[in-house]
Amino acid sequence: MRKKDCEEKKGMPLIGDKFPEMTVQTTHGEIKLPDKFKGQWYILFSHPADFTPVCTTEFYAFQKRYDQFRELDTELIGLSIDQVFSHLKWEEWIEEKMGEKIEFPIIADGRGKVAEKLGLIHGGEGTTTVRAVFMVDPESTIRAILYYPAELGRNMDEFIRMIKGFQKSDKEGVAIPANWPENELIEDRVIIPPANSVEAIDDRKKREEDGEIECYDWWLCHRES
Repeated sequence: MRKKDCEEKKGMPLIGDKFPEMTVQTTHGEIKLPDKFKGQWYILFSHPADFTPVCTTEFYAFQKRYDQFRELDTELIGLSIDQVFSHLKWEEWIEEKMGEKIEFPIIADGRGKVAEKLGLIHGGEGTTTVRAVFMVDPESTIRAILYYPAELGRNMDEFIRMIKGFQKSDKEGVAIPANWPENELIEDRVIIPPANSVEAIDDRKKREEDGEIECYDWWLCHRES
């Protein structure tokens, strides 16, 4: 297969990849990604279509928590295969009927080029974009990708939890346990990455004796955040 063909068949971006460069049309005008949000976190999320019940509840929920996302230096940007005028009319409807003004931009991917590039069209879900979520860090690296079917709305509080977890992990060099900060074993404490040498194991045992950390075993240690 020729190099050009390989490039054309390249799959969607994966966790750890840089978010692909693209210029998109939005309800806030033309935006260049990922440059627009360089230096901060952002969540790009797609929805099947404007003026649909589940999507409407999602946009309302995102907007209700928009201040919380911004407190975490995290921006939001939506996307669907609709035209700008459809997005604008839907935003107007949400504000008039539900009392929330959508403040974040929505990409109008009328020709489906962005959806194709990001792998948002899944055969089993028809020709509309699935409910996808891309979490991107300040270095424009994709840190998480999530997919949901059309019939299941997303949990925005989980996205806030994930951003908080990523930021804590990056700042403190730790891992985040299940259901953090309400983990069933260690509550709001964080996990120390496993030791990778005999010396590191000995150091970990000493730290446990000194009360700096607590361990179930040398490979599962935790400490206060």
